[in-house]
Amino acid sequence: MKTFLKLTLFLFLAISFFSAKPKREYNNEILRPQFHFSPEKNWMNDPNGLVYFEGEYHLFYQHNPFDLGWGYMHWGHAISKDLVHWEYLPIALAPDNNSKEKEYATAWSGSGLIDHNNICGFQKDTVKTMLLFYTSYQCGQRLAYSTDKGRTWNKYEKNPVIPFDETDDARDPKIFRHQASGKYVMAIYRKPNGDDSQRGISFYTSSNLFDWELKSHIAGFYECPDLVELPVNRRQDEKKWVLFDGDGSYVVGSFDGEKFIPESPKQKSDFGKNYYATQTWNNIPEKDGRTIQIAWMKDGEFPGMPFNGQMGFPCELSLEKSKNGIFLVRNPVKEIENLHLKQESWIQKNIIPGLNKNLISKIKGDCLHIKGIFDVKTSDNFGFLLRNGKTNQGAEISFNTKNNILNCIGRQVVVEPIGGKLQLEILLDRSSVEVFANGGKVVLSSCFTPEQDAEDVTLFTSGGELFIENLDIFSLKSIWEAEEE
Repeated sequence: MKTFLKLTLFLFLAISFFSAKPKREYNNEILRPQFHFSPEKNWMNDPNGLVYFEGEYHLFYQHNPFDLGWGYMHWGHAISKDLVHWEYLPIALAPDNNSKEKEYATAWSGSGLIDHNNICGFQKDTVKTMLLFYTSYQCGQRLAYSTDKGRTWNKYEKNPVIPFDETDDARDPKIFRHQASGKYVMAIYRKPNGDDSQRGISFYTSSNLFDWELKSHIAGFYECPDLVELPVNRRQDEKKWVLFDGDGSYVVGSFDGEKFIPESPKQKSDFGKNYYATQTWNNIPEKDGRTIQIAWMKDGEFPGMPFNGQMGFPCELSLEKSKNGIFLVRNPVKEIENLHLKQESWIQKNIIPGLNKNLISKIKGDCLHIKGIFDVKTSDNFGFLLRNGKTNQGAEISFNTKNNILNCIGRQVVVEPIGGKLQLEILLDRSSVEVFANGGKVVLSSCFTPEQDAEDVTLFTSGGELFIENLDIFSLKSIWEAEEE
């Protein structure tokens, strides 16, 4: 009987071993972002066509499907139900005119919209039509549409909707509906008559999304425009418009559906070294009410990887008024909490100088969400060293209390403590770090290349004591599920 039982157990284990489907690692390369979006392979830059439709956030992006370098632009496509977990879909837009060239007729940047009232007449059944407006390089502004929730795409047979003008370098149309006027608005980069001194944003309007009329132009902007209306201090009875430039800088002002009037100087929205081509999602449900933005982390480096490029983490935008004016505030979307794993917390802790006094020495990881409030007390300089290695100290985030300078991987900005306290929220991924200071009033987004397997984390102070009012550190799970072979 014992021999029979042993033989039965052996056969069971053998069958289980050989019949189990082995799993392989997916999107788990050493520099692969684990909670920021990146293309499965090859080149990616600007986010495009951001639109929410029937439970799905659509993210399109500039994509070279052939290699790791820029060129041969297509629109890559991915969807998410929570702004965190992404599913790749087939390429949405290919170059026009059967172009095989690196630039001519390739699909440059643009935006997306839902045709709720079937104005274009493309709708086939009850499913509303999705529209994409894009620049076909040297072929004008063009339109594509989908009648199956973005799974397949057709190009408008009478393209372009705005013909190519070799003198104005027009590109990157952002389309939205202006509720007060009942018109559709296109904000697009142009330099009228080839005049570099006038390069900026032109505003067109349309009633039918096919015929566009130029209404106004504002100089002093370059590429990838976006224009959104936001409440001030979350009051619905006071709203302002915010016009974004390609580098994420912005101007607060008023917009009547045809002309933007600045009411502030141009201001930076991000002080890091890798932040570009900001865009916001169209069609966010009214019950949600958020304005959500994402940007390309420009010029990040991913040596030896099968992909080249990543997005920043999606952020909610708001406006806050102070005695010095109205300013943009940017914070990670709340869905980051969907990725929280283990949490470590410290409350009312005093730390003294010296690396051997590292309060958080037990923390290890390459994907972390850090939130803390720090009383500077007598400290001259304090901060974090993230992803420390044996030969590389990793990414340094520090605050100089003498001149109130916040530093992130060599980029600096003045941040005034509030009541002697500095609030920091940090998103650390495998090859990037984003720092949100004082509730998102100041942000620094940067890429870096860490030492392989470096996961040590240090909290330091020099010159004096630092008081931690509270500090929470969450490890984060990957958004990429392991696939079965």
